[in-house]
Amino acid sequence: MKKASLLFLSLALLLLGSCGQPADDLKVISFNIRYNSWYDRESPNRWELRRDAVVRMIREEQPAALGLQEALIDQLQYLDSCLPQYRRVGVGRDDGMEAGEFMAIYYDTLRLELLSDSTRWLSLTPEVPSKYEGAGCYRTVTVARFRVRQSGKEFAYLNTHLDHVSDYARILGAQVIGDIVANRLGELPAIVGGDMNTEGDSSEYSAFAFFRRAGLQDARTLTDSTSHAITYNAFGQNDGAVIDHFLVRDIKVLRFRTLNGDYGVPYISDHYPIEILFRLPE
Repeated sequence: MKKASLLFLSLALLLLGSCGQPADDLKVISFNIRYNSWYDRESPNRWELRRDAVVRMIREEQPAALGLQEALIDQLQYLDSCLPQYRRVGVGRDDGMEAGEFMAIYYDTLRLELLSDSTRWLSLTPEVPSKYEGAGCYRTVTVARFRVRQSGKEFAYLNTHLDHVSDYARILGAQVIGDIVANRLGELPAIVGGDMNTEGDSSEYSAFAFFRRAGLQDARTLTDSTSHAITYNAFGQNDGAVIDHFLVRDIKVLRFRTLNGDYGVPYISDHYPIEILFRLPE
């Protein structure tokens, strides 16, 4: 009886989508989770005090896919244990395996089928761990292609974290990502999400300029149901900034949210997650 009930529940979620949304309407979240730093070991914001609230956020929002920035392997393993319905892709940026921060993408296996995944470094040699001169550290983009189980429609989700030190490295990193979208994904609808470490400069020579050249649009501007609230909150230590973004191609954005509500602790990270509800083209 218990197994039958679980099977019925799984089928119901698959047919109806999450949180009462139609099956064709999907949520994607981008979230800089704040790495599990030894600097925070005595802090009220250390990972051990935030992690259950992070899980609560994911369970409440029920995204079809979730892109994390700054996640270390121990944090991912904890989330793996708490989120059995999800699987993840992505590698550690320092060695292409488990060392360093991951730009991990989790996906709901009931709603999405993974078709392929890859990791590219934002550098002159994107196939191997490397960085642009002047960049503060290695930076990567994780690329996942999905098929929606209910509709059979496909899309790509790219999760990244642009450099925090060098404007030049940010621009060149965006150029790598733009090239993937423009030249490697064919006509596939695409979502790029992440911590861009920029407010979204509209100038002709900026990270966002290279996104626009690839046909990507700022998701915040594509719906009336939107948010311009800060995304970097610094655990309340400063006024914050809007540096986390979604950019999309051939995606209908129904809603853009900054998830700055109460999940059980004052801050689940030094960034608030951002979320889009979207629909794929017919």
